[in-house]
Amino acid sequence: MNALEASQRQYPVSVAPMMDRTDRHFRYFMRQITQRTLLYTEMITSAAMLRGDRSRLLDFSPLEKPLVLQVGGDNPQDLAECARIAADWGYDEINLNVGCPSSRVQEGHFGACLMAQPERVAACIEAMIQATDLPVSVKHRIGIDDRDRYEDMAHFVQTVAAVGCRHFSIHARKAWLKGLSPKENRDIPPLRYGEVHRLKRAFPHLWIEINGGFTQLTQVQAQLQQVDAVMIGRTAYDNPYLFATVDRDFYGAATRPPTRSQIAEAMMAYVERWQAQKPIKLHTITRHMLQLFAGQPGSRVWKRYLTEQAGYPQADATVIAKALDQVLAGITTPHR
Repeated sequence: MNALEASQRQYPVSVAPMMDRTDRHFRYFMRQITQRTLLYTEMITSAAMLRGDRSRLLDFSPLEKPLVLQVGGDNPQDLAECARIAADWGYDEINLNVGCPSSRVQEGHFGACLMAQPERVAACIEAMIQATDLPVSVKHRIGIDDRDRYEDMAHFVQTVAAVGCRHFSIHARKAWLKGLSPKENRDIPPLRYGEVHRLKRAFPHLWIEINGGFTQLTQVQAQLQQVDAVMIGRTAYDNPYLFATVDRDFYGAATRPPTRSQIAEAMMAYVERWQAQKPIKLHTITRHMLQLFAGQPGSRVWKRYLTEQAGYPQADATVIAKALDQVLAGITTPHR
């Protein structure tokens, strides 16, 4: 096993990159729940990285690590520079998005449409590998449009692996580039886990991670009998406390899982630090916390209070404290 493979094998569970969700505040929130799970940024385009406000786009707290930067693009030279920037910024890995089917991404000629050009993806990955010592990975679909046979995916992976890529995160649904919205592409094409399992058997030397539709840790355990890792997307946002036992169950940590109250209290301190540095709307942070009590008594009170109160200009950490008090006290109407 080489150093790259050894580093990757530390992370059997990850949270998927999600636009408008996996920003630095969500990632910090998740770190109060799980210390070991691999986290990803939102996708950042290569153009934004090269010409935009890098501090706004790339800054993160060291407590968010291990952390992967996901980038979108199709120009090898640009992506090579992005890889160098990612290394300088302190990221642990860089990942190329070859799975997003949105029309805007297609117009930029990156994302899922690149599955039709495996040689182009290989050129991009090769340039990134040559530019940095960071692990370079690819997140892709099992196929697009009518190019969705197992053989098409295997050819894509074989082509990209030939230039040195060893980590493939695979959303086990095809994507329709025309006719379905990104949301519909997350639900309508059927899940085809078996083809990802077959890929792992065909390429045992590659690190194969499966993504799509997982809502329970028992499903993760079952998948790890077939593949190397499992990536969880929407469930991480809709039920974040699911990850409270991941460090113990999948990483062998001896620490006790945090309580929801402890997580909320940690986020109060986080809000105070941010608001002491510069003006920031509370909702920017608390919008990621609405599902902390998902499935628990008081969840409705928690969500309603944070939603109603966090939007006010002077809202601060006391809003979280009052919401938590109401949950713990069993109050069914928001504080006025």
